[in-house]
Amino acid sequence: MYAIVAREPGGADVLEWTEVPDPEPGRGEVLIDVAASAVNRADLLQRQGFYPPPPGAPNIIGLECSGTIAGLGPDVTGWQVGDEVCALLGGGGYGQKVAVPAAQVLPLPDGVDVVTAAALPEVACTVWSNVVSHAGLKAGEVLLVHGGAGGIGTHAIQVGKALGATVAVTAGTAEKLAKCADLGADITINYRDQDFVEVLGERGADVILDNMGASYLDRNLQALAADGRLMVIGFQGGRKAELDLSKLLPKRASITSLGLRARPLEGPHGKGAVVAAVREGLWPLIAKGQVKPIVHATLPMADAADAHRALESGGDVFGKIILTV
Repeated sequence: MYAIVAREPGGADVLEWTEVPDPEPGRGEVLIDVAASAVNRADLLQRQGFYPPPPGAPNIIGLECSGTIAGLGPDVTGWQVGDEVCALLGGGGYGQKVAVPAAQVLPLPDGVDVVTAAALPEVACTVWSNVVSHAGLKAGEVLLVHGGAGGIGTHAIQVGKALGATVAVTAGTAEKLAKCADLGADITINYRDQDFVEVLGERGADVILDNMGASYLDRNLQALAADGRLMVIGFQGGRKAELDLSKLLPKRASITSLGLRARPLEGPHGKGAVVAAVREGLWPLIAKGQVKPIVHATLPMADAADAHRALESGGDVFGKIILTV
């Protein structure tokens, strides 16, 4: 088969479409003929040599895919060859085929085609596991989403609104903020000239979904409401910061950082449980039209380098970039 491989750590130019060995499904795995994958910031980090795949995962980049089941490993039940699916991956999405544990596979949501579905698994599992399963966002609460124009952000806006929350977002341009408002964001904050702590005021946010990490830590703590939950999912603003515990104690606040890629398959917090919760809780919202995948552009898989450059530059990217086989 052919796949996108990084010749060495570096810029987008190190990516090349080349022939690699076909994967074989192991026990409990299915083989998927990939129709599409999608680009995530973690892909950029892996290409740069900063985010190696977990043990047992392929070195090929790609944390999600959609396609058709082409083969079943031993002990697989509930799936058939020919089923159209999407899947959460530990790696391997940027290829023509991928083997993945059956517990990480999802049926296509009602109303979503097989290519567009590639934009869902990573954002769906990240947002649902953080905002819903762990932070327990409730109707009437305030959800603050940093990076509202990205794949995670555009998805989180819709999930928050579907659950009855008031959603605030940060983004860097008026155009992106207007699009966030079209998705349902109630409060839009341009981080270039507005302070989200001041905008939220004394009410604050009950749940904050943060992709910045260190650079936003202190202000996130200031912005939290009583019993607030800060969910850190990225480190675009750095990994290390000083933590003033006295800002947590009076608010009874909590800080949690939940990764997805390195989780085990099994267990109460494993990938299988996350995928099952997404299928049960989120897929009906998509079927009702309350949540939809937001796709900025669709490119051929062989042009993955162009997709990486577009995401790195920021620019006008809104939502996910899909790569088709």
